[in-house]
Amino acid sequence: MQALIEVIIPVFLVIGFGYLAVWRGWFSTAGVDGLMTFTQKFAIPCLLFVAIARLDLAQDFDWRLLLSFYTGALSGFLLGLIGARLFFGRSWEDAVAIGFCCLFSNSVLLGLPIMERAYGLGALSANFAIIAIHSPFCYGIGITAMEVARARGQSAAQVVAKVFRAMFSNTLILGIAAGFAVNLSGLPIPGPVGDALDLMVRAALPAALFGLGGVLVQYRPEGDMRAILYVCAISLLAHPAITYGLGLGLDLSPEALRSAVVTAAMAPGVNAYIFANMYGHAKRVAASSVLIATGLTLVTAWGWLQVLP
Repeated sequence: MQALIEVIIPVFLVIGFGYLAVWRGWFSTAGVDGLMTFTQKFAIPCLLFVAIARLDLAQDFDWRLLLSFYTGALSGFLLGLIGARLFFGRSWEDAVAIGFCCLFSNSVLLGLPIMERAYGLGALSANFAIIAIHSPFCYGIGITAMEVARARGQSAAQVVAKVFRAMFSNTLILGIAAGFAVNLSGLPIPGPVGDALDLMVRAALPAALFGLGGVLVQYRPEGDMRAILYVCAISLLAHPAITYGLGLGLDLSPEALRSAVVTAAMAPGVNAYIFANMYGHAKRVAASSVLIATGLTLVTAWGWLQVLP
């Protein structure tokens, strides 16, 4: 219960205040759009750039950590894809969008603040190792699957070109790539530039949490409740359970296991809706899944924190 009060509730109070502010008209929808543009295109890419640039790649990129998390993520995608097709009779394009919801956990806006409050700032190295390839991996899987489903006469070269163009227009991926370039090259970040980046980093998570609350006002649950609950079950239970089991089996350190499971246990991120909206498929399921699963995370994340060492 202490973890619920001290770790999770403060994060959700910030989200809730953003939701209330927009719902009551104290903060405009246009303001939220601007805030989310700032966080997703500038502040969070700066956060990821700084984190990757300063990461000890040899120490933090443990193959067991990445295998545990991403096997769980890929399993979630396949469960969502196959379930949407077989259980709910959705088209292949809808099924890919629903699978993407089960794949893309909210590793930054929810995973980082909950992990930091639970285990401290020094416990985030493994989180950043996961996040470093999270967007490239998830968008690579989702875009490839969607383009294959939509191919119908297109050549393999056209599909590959579309995948790369969509991935490398994403600012999160660009921030990660720049961080790797600095890290691997050994180039120092000049003092004033580093200080400016740190200012951006400190603004990223609080602003993003408030903005996430404002965005969720727009995602009112409508229909498709069986599919939405299915997504919630895979995202909040199946993905972290697979990750937890693999982490234990691979003898992952307690610190890395915490990062992997907490990240896996997060609700689908807003990117799940962005992906569905980008392709025009399963938008209602994606939007409602983001909203409902984010609310359920208040309870399920507390449960996973009780299970972890």
